Amino acid sequence: MRVAIVGATGAVGKELLKVLEERNFPLDELKLYASPRSAGRTVTFRGEPLTVEVTPEGPVPADIVLASAGGGVSKKLAPLWSSEGAVVVDNSSAWRYDPEVPLVIPEINPEAVRRHRGIIANPNCTTAILAVALWPLHRAFGATNVVVSTYQATSGAGAEGMQELLDETRNYLEGKPVGHKVFQHPIAFNVIPHIDAFQDNAYTREEMKVVWETRKIFDEPDMKISCTAVRIPTLRAHSEAATVLFEKPVTPEAARAVLEKSPGVEVVDEPAANRYPMPLTATGKWNVEVGRIRQNLAFENALDFFVSGDQLLKGAALNAVQIAELLL
Repeated sequence: MRVAIVGATGAVGKELLKVLEERNFPLDELKLYASPRSAGRTVTFRGEPLTVEVTPEGPVPADIVLASAGGGVSKKLAPLWSSEGAVVVDNSSAWRYDPEVPLVIPEINPEAVRRHRGIIANPNCTTAILAVALWPLHRAFGATNVVVSTYQATSGAGAEGMQELLDETRNYLEGKPVGHKVFQHPIAFNVIPHIDAFQDNAYTREEMKVVWETRKIFDEPDMKISCTAVRIPTLRAHSEAATVLFEKPVTPEAARAVLEKSPGVEVVDEPAANRYPMPLTATGKWNVEVGRIRQNLAFENALDFFVSGDQLLKGAALNAVQIAELLL
């Protein structure tokens, strides 16, 4: 079993290495690729040093390619990487909306990997974190309308976004001018309701990704979904507040019972003990935390709940490795 990581020195690439090692993925050979700027670096995997090479512009000598190199690179090169039999699990947005490319969350639609033609898409991190919690409730009670507001960590903008939060927070506390390069406005002590480019319908592309991808993964093209995506000054793990209307009557107790049996979910829902999902507790976890489950006061057959999940794990690297495990 030969595995390659494209984008091995980025934030997601580093997590891919950790997840492969922690899950004891059965590989015999691991190749690491990145941009020419990062080529030549040495990375340790299972106690052995590996040298990072320049990303190939042709076939990759591997059985599985875990790619996190950005949409432009993947759109151009993924068909070439897979041209001699490799299966590319792509973490960018390049292939998610192609009807011929399966978009997979293993807890939800594992059978979709069988339809691949050399490329499998990993969903957007925001979609993945919501979907893992929403899917079992949808199966049990039939979700019809979903309204979600997200609280997204700077890790969603990569290592540079996390560093900008640290640098500008330090500047603020030291009384220095606070600037911004990665984000549209200063992120320190601020929230920014703008992630990705605005679309013609006044939603951002990040918000529309949740709509498009959830419908595709669930195979529910008419599900009504609305999203507001907000960047917040945390380092890691995205959180989301969801209001969901269902076809069938539903109670918080029934929802908890379903979620407690669901893969990829950890119910953290003890308000009296101040236990609920938070980025601080969700960071580093493979499961998505779900809590604050309560009856919605405005609609019949509706629930409110809150989720937190590690954007770099279930939102990216972990999901990609789980897809690779399905391929095995």
